[in-house]
Amino acid sequence: MFIQESGGKMQKTKNQAQLYAFGTVLLWASAFVFTKIALTYFTAEAIGVIRYVIASLLFLAIGLSKKIGFPAKQDLPKFLLAGVLGFALYMIAFNQASKSLTAATGSVVIASAPILTALFARLLFKEKIRLLGWIAIIVEFIGILILTLWDGILSVNAGMLWMFGAALCISGYNLLQRVLLKKYSPLQATAYSVFAGTLFLLVYLPDAAVQFGNAPLRQLLVIGFMGIFPSALAYMLWAKALLIAEKTSDVTNYMFVTPLLAALMGFLVMGEVPTLSTCAGGFMIFLGLLLFKKSNTD
Repeated sequence: MFIQESGGKMQKTKNQAQLYAFGTVLLWASAFVFTKIALTYFTAEAIGVIRYVIASLLFLAIGLSKKIGFPAKQDLPKFLLAGVLGFALYMIAFNQASKSLTAATGSVVIASAPILTALFARLLFKEKIRLLGWIAIIVEFIGILILTLWDGILSVNAGMLWMFGAALCISGYNLLQRVLLKKYSPLQATAYSVFAGTLFLLVYLPDAAVQFGNAPLRQLLVIGFMGIFPSALAYMLWAKALLIAEKTSDVTNYMFVTPLLAALMGFLVMGEVPTLSTCAGGFMIFLGLLLFKKSNTD
């Protein structure tokens, strides 16, 4: 009886982690679309700093009301690194990439992050993935190759390199959060990291403030949405998912579904019609996601 209850509780926790992870990637997928819209007015650097100034103000208000206090001095370097990787460098690379990539293509390249995270977690934390899990990751990676090699040639442009750099940054952030969440709550770990990342982005604030002050209402609404939802709320959900997940890959694997969501949103919001390669590659990614989920339930 105890074993059944324990197993049921573990499965419930896994389901909760996966729910938080899916909510995160849904919000992150929207960022690919709305960043494209924002780039028609704002510079890439301005989008980054405005997004996280908004997120920081939101976390400041929540932090004061919840009295979350300050991080320990010995952990400040970790939070500074998390801020640089997860927000400052990630935002710069992501926004630069979005200049030349469609929402669907950009999300496909960033989908390499779960593979990188799984490999790094295996090396650093000795996290084991079942054989079916690795097969699922391979299937998902094949989906990415279909999307990039459909025309028979590998076309690697500056946008793809920027987005791959963003994938490396978010992978490093995921691993750092896994460490920090052993000591801090999801709210604390996210808030301190956002504050740190925003500090490094403030160098772009003077020019961004001018752009923000002259922006039309539509652009203000877009940048406000990105500051609250894909930034503050999404990273809160992500921290919660990482905290309760048994393995990092249990939640980071959901990042593979981002291309499908971004392609759908790109079509609905901007009229970007998904190509046949996006549909075929997306199907493989979704199939791999189902296999990975099965590997965790068997």
